[in-house]
Amino acid sequence: MATAKLTLSVDKDTILIAKEVASESNMSVSKLFKKLINDLDKNRGKKKEFKMRPLKDLPEWIQQLVVATEPTPDFDHKAEYHKHLEEKYGL
Repeated sequence: MATAKLTLSVDKDTILIAKEVASESNMSVSKLFKKLINDLDKNRGKKKEFKMRPLKDLPEWIQQLVVATEPTPDFDHKAEYHKHLEEKYGL
């Protein structure tokens, strides 16, 4: 992958810390920065996972939609589809 230059503005103490940490890890500051950003991105991806909120926490109009779309336990989808096909195609 091609690299590009990036200019960052940080205080001198942060620069010294970055150099020390990179040196202790036997890598350049650029590689350290890349590793940190990639690690942050991996963690960010985990946080993006969808988490369903409890139904009671949603607005009432959404609760009504959800309740209206929940299937009933005794509903036979195959039988209804077969009935639909009979009506449509005269089977």
